[in-house]
Amino acid sequence: MRENDTFGMQWRDVAVAVGLLTRLPVSLPDAAYERGARAAWAYPLAGAVVAVLGAILAALSQWVGLGPQAVALLVLLALVMLTGAMHEDGLADSADGLWGGWNRARRLDIMKDSHIGSYGVIALVLSLAARWGGLSVLLGQDGGLWALVAVAALSRSGMPVLMAWLPNARDGGLSRAQGRPDWRVAGIGVAVALGLALLCLGMAAFGLTLLALIVAAAVGLMARAKIGGQTGDILGASQQMCEIVLLLALSAA
Repeated sequence: MRENDTFGMQWRDVAVAVGLLTRLPVSLPDAAYERGARAAWAYPLAGAVVAVLGAILAALSQWVGLGPQAVALLVLLALVMLTGAMHEDGLADSADGLWGGWNRARRLDIMKDSHIGSYGVIALVLSLAARWGGLSVLLGQDGGLWALVAVAALSRSGMPVLMAWLPNARDGGLSRAQGRPDWRVAGIGVAVALGLALLCLGMAAFGLTLLALIVAAAVGLMARAKIGGQTGDILGASQQMCEIVLLLALSAA
């Protein structure tokens, strides 16, 4: 994969993104995945697919009479299972590495280690609690199911932006294997997420999109300062942080 991918949007990229970011069964030839970062514009759509399935579960749970807290717990469990906890793993590894290491090399080594440390455990506990709390409020509101889809798309809009903006911090890993997308790919990804959010939430989507990009940029700046770039773990951490902030913002509205 070249360091900088050229742009050429294909609808098959949606299936590539779903296959990469979820555990949903997607059957594609190996050649499809060679598009790598050129398919990053579809990451928000992959998030929307996962969220739609979560919204269906939420609707069924509400129909049988479960309360918002129980519905939120089931939806959170579904989201984690559908993505294989990929983003949660990235958050935990990033927390351990960025805060547990004393220099760039040590931080990258810690992030690569499959074991989880204290910072990672704390990050996971707090993030799951925050997401459950936000979902509990959101799914008790009118339009909460639509908001769930918007949040899933917007929280993934910053991932291609970070890939285009920051160099790869290590020579290997998932992010390195995907390559670096063209800025046009990142822009398309943001536009797709914004479009979905507009359909789901109306004009509030503009403010939420800006908020998501600010959070992703903050994660990116921290990663650049501590490890000199981004990794797959950093991308996962940015998705989690964006989702948390968006859920809390919507639940407070």
